[in-house]
Amino acid sequence: MNPYQSLLILVTAYLLVFLESSFQGVRHLLGAQVNLLPALMVYASLSTGLFTIILLAGLGGLWVDSLSANPLGVTMLPLFVVGLLIYRRRNLILRDQLFAQIVLGLVASAIVPVGALLLVLSCGQKPLLGLGTTWQFVVTVIGGGIATPLLFKLFGFFDDSLSYRRTSESSFRPDREIRRGRS
Repeated sequence: MNPYQSLLILVTAYLLVFLESSFQGVRHLLGAQVNLLPALMVYASLSTGLFTIILLAGLGGLWVDSLSANPLGVTMLPLFVVGLLIYRRRNLILRDQLFAQIVLGLVASAIVPVGALLLVLSCGQKPLLGLGTTWQFVVTVIGGGIATPLLFKLFGFFDDSLSYRRTSESSFRPDREIRRGRS
């Protein structure tokens, strides 16, 4: 694992939360705001270690909750649960397949808001629920499913640009002279 990868993921999480709260274009166009942290958690769970997952769930959850109407810390637990579930089974997941990325993004984007809603309801608060909530849930889930492969491409570009690939050395040297025939 590249040590800068964790820092890059946390900076990206901060920027995503900032853009979600300040850029209102998607909210005005679709009537709902897309949460991209579950998609980022899918990437972090498949690419980094447990420490990065804990940091992303903690800091990302606090950043989202501080800029939303949620009680502080409600989003941390669902994000961590998603990250931990994917992390524990990541050796079985085909992380480079587009279909797997989309499905994981859809599932993660569905689990996080439902988990946060259950925690808000268990705290005794009464959020506004109705048909608009269903539309917001659908937009959030589909947006997270679409964003997950895009985040994989973005971080693949960063990985190719900011790190070097080790070359495997073979026993064949191109400057070696091969003698043929009898000597």
